[in-house]
Amino acid sequence: QVQLVESGGGLVQAGGSLRLSCAASGGTISLNPMGWYRQAPGKQRELVAHITSGGITNYADSVKGRFTISRDNTKNTVYLQMNSLKPEDTAVYYCNAVYGGFRYQSPIHDWGQGTQVTVSS
Repeated sequence: QVQLVESGGGLVQAGGSLRLSCAASGGTISLNPMGWYRQAPGKQRELVAHITSGGITNYADSVKGRFTISRDNTKNTVYLQMNSLKPEDTAVYYCNAVYGGFRYQSPIHDWGQGTQVTVSS
């Protein structure tokens, strides 16, 4: 029922910044913990940022201090501000509602198309 559309990706130089958006439609996500995942070619999808319905955030060690997840429940939208980008951040980024936080990292909805982030060296 809930559809997720990611946007904001692109090609940036190392050290640059991007702001990703995740727009949900077909249902509200205001009561759900939400997260941003990323997947590089040949690698497993990993959860990198998580935010509870109450606004508590957690991050993977690889992005801690550089990425910030936020949400605007009035717009049914989740954001990921990415600063000090590194080539190893290159991946397709996806959002989803998350079951179990960083322990289980279980997505609730069908995946969207994701948005490509490419960081050049």
